[in-house]
Amino acid sequence: MKELSLNILDVAKNSVAAGAENIDISLVTGCDGMLKLTIKDDGCGMSEETVQNVTNPFYTTRKTRKVGLGLPLLKLAAEQTGGYLRLTSSKDTHDHGTTVEALFDTKSIDFMPIGDIISTICILIAGSPEIDFYFSDISENRRVVLNTRDLREVIGDGISLAEPEIQMWIGEYLKEQYEQA
Repeated sequence: MKELSLNILDVAKNSVAAGAENIDISLVTGCDGMLKLTIKDDGCGMSEETVQNVTNPFYTTRKTRKVGLGLPLLKLAAEQTGGYLRLTSSKDTHDHGTTVEALFDTKSIDFMPIGDIISTICILIAGSPEIDFYFSDISENRRVVLNTRDLREVIGDGISLAEPEIQMWIGEYLKEQYEQA
């Protein structure tokens, strides 16, 4: 993948497929140029065997194809910049879910562009409007935050976050926050 936002889309769609009701996507860039991406969900979690093998491109739990490239490509992208990928997951009845954490050195020549993160977040929300998404992109110069729980409180029951007018508003809201930074 050529943009980090596409990796985020892929990992978050896996969270949706895992039955997550809450998905947190966080980008935090430190003054040292290190970018920490965290995607955390409360989905069904993964077995220990899956956690150990999921970054192998020839390991997949999917039945539709024999390879799974999302996490291996994210791991490669992070490691090429001198960073890492960490994955924790639990299938415990009371504390289930998965956390993917990747660290990137944004000063590295191998750091891929973030890409169209606004469209990525809008696509995720439109595709799964019943899920609670929390998105944040924070650095010393910017603070962009979107919480779909807050949006639902404002728009009220009975209006889907997938409605075209709501999607346009979400995109504009995020765009305004980025422009203010």
